Amino acid sequence: MHTAKPTKVMSLYNKMSRFSFGNKLFSMFISKMAPYFSTINPLITDLRPHRCVCLVKKRRAVHNHIKTVHVIAICNGLEMAMGTMAEASIPAHLRWLPKGMSLDYTAKANSDIRCVAEVQPEQWVPGDLMVNVTAYDKNDIVVVKGTIKLWITEKPIK
Repeated sequence: MHTAKPTKVMSLYNKMSRFSFGNKLFSMFISKMAPYFSTINPLITDLRPHRCVCLVKKRRAVHNHIKTVHVIAICNGLEMAMGTMAEASIPAHLRWLPKGMSLDYTAKANSDIRCVAEVQPEQWVPGDLMVNVTAYDKNDIVVVKGTIKLWITEKPIK
């Protein structure tokens, strides 16, 4: 079976994650690409083609009025996981744009939150791609679950 060349994002993660604080530096780099992500102080803890895990620490800056992690901070973490996964996974002849998000809030987020985005390799075709996203608390209880819809198109020929 033919193995595709790693994307620039995947190659960068593979290089950086070998070092102490490499995941933190990689996460900071990704946050610079989309500065709003820095509001949650994210940490990419695992990245491989078609899957990304992003940690959102429970801290005052992401609390809501009942001192749990605000769902919008969780959505931000899920979107970061999705975007990083997409950049690390998409075939070279395709591009993506977010098109929508559908989420269910299933439990209170009383701890650090692990945001996971994943797809199957065969889903990378032009059209709508539904990315499964799930946020878990420290006890592996699902606190948010849903999909982020991407619009996948062919890159224009240059």
